[in-house]
Amino acid sequence: MKWLDLPVVKTACGTVQLPGSKSISNRILLLAALAEGVTHVRDLLASDDTAHMLKALEILGVEIKQTGVNNYLISGAGGQFKVKNAELFLGNAGTAFRPLVAVLALMQGHYQMSGVARMHERPIGDLVDALRELGAHISYMGNPGYPPLEIKPAIIQHESIHLTVKGNVSSQFLTGLLMALPITGKESVIQVSGELISQPYVALTLEQMKRFGVTVKREAWHKFTLPAHQCYRSPGEIVVEGDASSASYFLAAGAIGGGPVRVLGVGRESAQGDVYFANALAQMGARIEMGSDWIESSGACGESRLLRAIDLDCNHIPDAAMTLAVVALFAEGVTTLRNIASWRLKETDRLAAMSNELRKLGACVEEGGDYLQITPPERGLKTHVAIDTYDDHRMAMCFSLAAFGAPVRINDPGCVSKTFPDFFDQFQRIMHS
Repeated sequence: MKWLDLPVVKTACGTVQLPGSKSISNRILLLAALAEGVTHVRDLLASDDTAHMLKALEILGVEIKQTGVNNYLISGAGGQFKVKNAELFLGNAGTAFRPLVAVLALMQGHYQMSGVARMHERPIGDLVDALRELGAHISYMGNPGYPPLEIKPAIIQHESIHLTVKGNVSSQFLTGLLMALPITGKESVIQVSGELISQPYVALTLEQMKRFGVTVKREAWHKFTLPAHQCYRSPGEIVVEGDASSASYFLAAGAIGGGPVRVLGVGRESAQGDVYFANALAQMGARIEMGSDWIESSGACGESRLLRAIDLDCNHIPDAAMTLAVVALFAEGVTTLRNIASWRLKETDRLAAMSNELRKLGACVEEGGDYLQITPPERGLKTHVAIDTYDDHRMAMCFSLAAFGAPVRINDPGCVSKTFPDFFDQFQRIMHS
């Protein structure tokens, strides 16, 4: 389908069962593959990104058996993959590519790793530099600092490992190192230089590692110590919780469209930082209720029933913050989203893409190096706008919310298959004209 036309809608209410978290799914797949024993993974996200990880692990010799819809048995490799020579294609799956680079760099094998054209534009130099620091043998097959990569057997001669990695480009670099270092069996210390962005995603990594028996000592967000002689061990069965980033679109729909809209699969007990998106909606005036594994949103109180603009540091919710940029179209005042420089290094340059598409709808947008300022149009959204999605799933899902103000066309709606293949079916089910 080249495009999808969404008619104008007035209200939203209903219940949505969220798909599994992409971030948790790919972390658990890799940890289960590295662990000793067999892990039964339930409610794994079915998407392009997880398909790339599953395929890569199978190529590396990991035995994987599907036991039901979104359920898998992963027979762990005990810290060393059987296959020592392989070519891996990982699409645009950053949650698969970056950690696998770190893991394979510490294996005694010869690997080539590539992705789609956009993946080859996403920087990886800081991770490669850190891995080279401890003896990894990694070469760039194209532009220095970017994939594709060639990895040859590492030479690690140190009794203990001390690394430094920059924290201001991508938290996935630190995540990759944290997940990979236990396979060395050595005491390892990682020092983070500069501010660590997307800290909740690192916390999520530590939580999943703990489930597989590996602990990390953390000093603020600047120093991480992994004691020696740890290894991953299967927890037996593990359930993937719902995707908190995906929850943001439906919670936003409830806030704009009156609600109530309830999402199932994440709640106050979630390990994902994007659950704090609900707090941002509450600051805008939405009514939020939360249980252990659900969140519900409804429209603002008061005579106007309008949401209000906010000025927010979004470092803790980088993906869900995109949704706030579209919610800003339905808020009184000027909304400013700060500390979002990492948007430029995602599936597309999201700062530029967001600015372009918001302006199409009539908003006044100021785009800075690490912030976005959005003033909604005074006379309502422009009608029958065609939103370009830049092969970016989150662009398509965010801008579906524009249908609360005007009929809108979403170009290339199929890009949502990266994380949420049936998103538009679920979205239209809770919408009412």
